[in-house]
Amino acid sequence: MSNPQVIRNYQSLSNITGQMRDAALQGEWDKLIVLEQQCSLHVETMKPVDATAKLDEPERQQKISLIKKIMADDREIRNRTEGWMEQLQRLMQSNRQEQRLHQAYTSGY
Repeated sequence: MSNPQVIRNYQSLSNITGQMRDAALQGEWDKLIVLEQQCSLHVETMKPVDATAKLDEPERQQKISLIKKIMADDREIRNRTEGWMEQLQRLMQSNRQEQRLHQAYTSGY
């Protein structure tokens, strides 16, 4: 595979992570899951090619720039999803407490 393909792979990955960031910011969790699966598949197909690619300096700089954007998107996604996960965890704990209370009050009757 040519060096331009390696850069196109990173550009495509960057587009996916940008869409993932947008989905997380908009609270579109189902869309985020689908995009995350696409991202994982894309990364797996990129790995063997990326490991053997020889890039010239401009290509290397472009790759670095794309990686920095991908990492920034990932940070934003994590920031958004961690808050959502904490909220979900609190909701689940509240539901468990309600179930225990319900069981405690109805088991004696």
